[in-house]
Amino acid sequence: NLNPQGQLDNLESVTKEVKLMMDPNADPFAAALVDENAVPGKFGASDIQDLNWVQLLNAYTCTECGRCTSSCPANITGKKLSPRKIMMDTRDRMEEVGRNIDANKGVFIPDNKTLLNDYITAEELWACTSCNACVEECPVNISPLSIIMDMRRYLVMEQSAAPMPINAMMSNIENNGAPWQYNQQDRLNWKNE
Repeated sequence: NLNPQGQLDNLESVTKEVKLMMDPNADPFAAALVDENAVPGKFGASDIQDLNWVQLLNAYTCTECGRCTSSCPANITGKKLSPRKIMMDTRDRMEEVGRNIDANKGVFIPDNKTLLNDYITAEELWACTSCNACVEECPVNISPLSIIMDMRRYLVMEQSAAPMPINAMMSNIENNGAPWQYNQQDRLNWKNE
């Protein structure tokens, strides 16, 4: 990955919608017609089918050295997150899906399991501070953070399952234009105290 470390990718469809909403001169009716029969795209990842080929290859590339986990501040402070486990769980799920496809003559038969919840818990995902320590420490340039962020994106954008403080912050941004619960006119009142 040649992008600066910590740079997250934006979803093009969401970026386009935000630009359309923020542009006062935009004509919402001038937007291209949408095919009513088209299946809407999915935000984030809940299973291995939603991950890109680089993320899947990284799961097989992992040497299981554990440097990512030993440098992870969330893990050091006793939280459930282990970047090494994220990679191992991704690989284990791929193996399980592969066996399913082999057993069913090249067709995946849904097994009512997903990478999210059956292998990786939401608690693990929300423990991540997105600090990139795991990415910097990896001797083979694997990024467990990309899988974590895609799964978080799924939790937030598909299931509306963000922790309460994050939901409150997003509501405040939507209503007040800032993460605080104060009205824009009252924001500078602190200077009078």
